[in-house]
Amino acid sequence: MVPGNRIRMQEDAARNLSPISDFKKAIRLLIPIRNISEVFRLYGPAKRRPAGLKAWELVHSLVYHLLLPVGTLSEHVKQLTGKKISDSGLSQRRTAIPWQVFESLMEACLKPKAKPRLHPEAFYKGLRLCGIDGTQFSVTNTPQNRSGLSKATSRRMKAAYAKVTTCVMVELGLRNPIGVAIGPAGESEMALSRQLIEKLPEKSLSIWDRLYGVGAVIGLILQIHQGGGREFIMRVKANLKAKIIEELPDGSALVEIKYGKDKLLVREIRGSVRRPKSKWSEVRMWTSLVDSRKYPAEELLKLYAQRWESEIYYKELKIDMRGGDLLQSHTPLTAAQEIAAWILAHAVLMDTRIKAAQIGGVEVLRVSFLKTLNWVQGLWQFLELGGDLIEPKNLDKLVKRVIKEISQSVTPKRRERSSPRALRQPVVSWPRLTENSYQIGPTEYKMIAVTS
Repeated sequence: MVPGNRIRMQEDAARNLSPISDFKKAIRLLIPIRNISEVFRLYGPAKRRPAGLKAWELVHSLVYHLLLPVGTLSEHVKQLTGKKISDSGLSQRRTAIPWQVFESLMEACLKPKAKPRLHPEAFYKGLRLCGIDGTQFSVTNTPQNRSGLSKATSRRMKAAYAKVTTCVMVELGLRNPIGVAIGPAGESEMALSRQLIEKLPEKSLSIWDRLYGVGAVIGLILQIHQGGGREFIMRVKANLKAKIIEELPDGSALVEIKYGKDKLLVREIRGSVRRPKSKWSEVRMWTSLVDSRKYPAEELLKLYAQRWESEIYYKELKIDMRGGDLLQSHTPLTAAQEIAAWILAHAVLMDTRIKAAQIGGVEVLRVSFLKTLNWVQGLWQFLELGGDLIEPKNLDKLVKRVIKEISQSVTPKRRERSSPRALRQPVVSWPRLTENSYQIGPTEYKMIAVTS
């Protein structure tokens, strides 16, 4: 970005700053009350009498609860709404809410936020970069969770806790969630990822890891989005068969793969990647970007590394926000609700982080997520308790100071460093880690020609 343009953008952001002063305003921007009321009218439980706690108050309170480091849900409901309801009463209310309510809310509220002019790092030649990956959350060993969910099997024995699988689609460059699929009934990661295919945004480039690199997933993308506009890059296993149709000048090739009885045409790219003084690792990818002149193979090979931002997103969600992946819910349904509330809470923080980055004139990911979280937690909790004691003019000044303080919490550019690809307790073919070591320096790439 030209320095003069960046300074003007910072000045405009400071002048036009409409900071999200408190949690109530922030959550209503993300999840409007009318949306919650409409979803509950369609999917919610039948009303028997006027509820002491309205549906939108319950949803907003649950998100607020997940944003704060300590306290019970009943305490945070009272803090946010002034209504006193026991935790057992809130648990009964949550158990009565069908899962379709939270699915519909996430679909309606989680939208792309990156703009090409402000966030060029979130785009590649006009295509919005998206990363799709899955993870698992542990649940407490209550009878309901143990009967409704299964425990993963490790090398020695079953895991300590049952798991809820989740797949999230994030905007790379912002780590903003734009699509979620959660499996309260024990659905697999592959099954959940197929739900996200329908939610791929227009003019996007989705990046997938090796689990999804099969003809079935590619065929489903092309089948659902027949009009195009949803491009993809997928890493694939070395043993998958493909028929070479045409070798391209940059070393890639157009290949034919099978999808049931149909045959699909994709472009195959092969290369080697390594950190300094480490071994070369071969990478094989399939992509829908078949124009080798417009989309050089080496660029796409380097672009694939951005998929790791999905992993960092889960670190922000699990470690920074909650200190671990163990859920407190006692049933698979309420566990899925808790995960949904985590993701919605993260999306609320994104608005503050984006504003702070605009004021600071830096990339969004340079603004510290943990410091943003800490400042926002303190500000919003203070305003819920004493915001009415401050004059609106002084309140506006206070919020602007906090936003500017967040904008100065800029982390240095990430070092070109990687950890060893090994485990202390290896599973199957992974090497055993006995001593920590790191490779420092830029990643090296080397193209491998795809030939018959």
